[in-house]
Amino acid sequence: MKAEIHPNYSNTNIKCACGNTLEVGSTKSNIRVEICSKCHPFFTGKQKLIDTAGRIERFRRKYANFQK
Repeated sequence: MKAEIHPNYSNTNIKCACGNTLEVGSTKSNIRVEICSKCHPFFTGKQKLIDTAGRIERFRRKYANFQK
């Protein structure tokens, strides 16, 4: 490796808007994020699946005669 061309790699803290803090290795210092695995709906299980404008029903009507 060439000397003095690589960024400094050190331990840094990642702070989420929810208050969660993670310590990781990075070339940047004091990273702030808006969402993390502690507050993201996919990881917390509070995800809402909504059927907007009856998409499933429209799909079923469209392809109802296809299987017959």
